[in-house]
Amino acid sequence: MRLSVLGGLLATALMVGCGAPMEQEEGTELSTQEAQLPDCSTTGDTLRSYYRDASYTDLIGQRGCSCGMWMSWGTTSVYNQLTPEC
Repeated sequence: MRLSVLGGLLATALMVGCGAPMEQEEGTELSTQEAQLPDCSTTGDTLRSYYRDASYTDLIGQRGCSCGMWMSWGTTSVYNQLTPEC
């Protein structure tokens, strides 16, 4: 008996949900945005290398200007250092 009452309460709760549906706010379509890349021909080398841990042995990503080109791959972390390339 108690099991059927609990089952009924659960079914009712699932049907009611969390209230009325919310209207979606009109926002910016991120898939069509293009951010302007920095001009690496005038900024010099600002390449930052990111590592998995404090041993600085496992490179997991890089961001910045290197040899006049913008480079961005992998992920970032708190373990990073400026990497002179050119």
